[in-house]
Amino acid sequence: MFLGEPDDAALYLDCDMNEAEIRAIGGGQASVFSARSPAKSAGNEDAAALLPFGGAACVLVVADGMGGERAGHEAAARAVRSMQAAIAMAEREGWLLRTAILDGMERANQAVLDLGVGAGTTLAVVEVQNGSVRPYHVGDSTILLVGQRGKLKLQTIAHSPVGFAVEAGMLDESEAMHHEDRHIVSNMLGAPDMRIEVGSARRLAPRDTLLLASDGLSDNLRTDEIVQRIRTGSLEEGARRLVRAARRRMDAPIEGEPSKPDDLTFVSYRRGH
Repeated sequence: MFLGEPDDAALYLDCDMNEAEIRAIGGGQASVFSARSPAKSAGNEDAAALLPFGGAACVLVVADGMGGERAGHEAAARAVRSMQAAIAMAEREGWLLRTAILDGMERANQAVLDLGVGAGTTLAVVEVQNGSVRPYHVGDSTILLVGQRGKLKLQTIAHSPVGFAVEAGMLDESEAMHHEDRHIVSNMLGAPDMRIEVGSARRLAPRDTLLLASDGLSDNLRTDEIVQRIRTGSLEEGARRLVRAARRRMDAPIEGEPSKPDDLTFVSYRRGH
């Protein structure tokens, strides 16, 4: 379900899209895709949001719910709605965007805890402002910043035993994608000890591509495969390539290649020229 708001915020909850949607926001363009796993008939437990802030800035959000069909969906939905409310309040009250994002993530954690059913969700958030991006994340949803020539300028570390093992050099990416514990997440919204990782600001060049994605993408395509599909061409073309490649891996596993049928959600963004 897509929810367009009067202030031009856009929420994507329990969607089953066939193709990406392109929207102007924050002085650039965003592409959003969200669809349920091809291996299930139940709803999509992922969610996404595009949240404008003062016309020239915006906040991009992806959440991947956990805890079972309806609980996971509700956790992700509460997370993005909490972020929307915090950003809207900050714009009315004149708060700093960084303050609003951290407040929204804390509110989101409490909203998921209040469900009282043991549900959880990841939350990947990016602040886009003054020609720069800053990542904030909880869990294993991915944030990447890719240059037009394929340079990886930013990659968040998954909050998981496997993600930390990759960062420490104990596993390579291929080993991690086939690891039996790749589904375990060590930090999430809905936990009393939830922690927010805040990255440093990075300049956003005109042809850079920013990507936020649930593990429906990162569990089916290696980082270099994602980079090659989004670094050139239009946002629409890049989104189409990602969807086609990820779905091919989900639908027709090939020995030695990653494959994990799952809900698939991503937001890509480029600044205007």
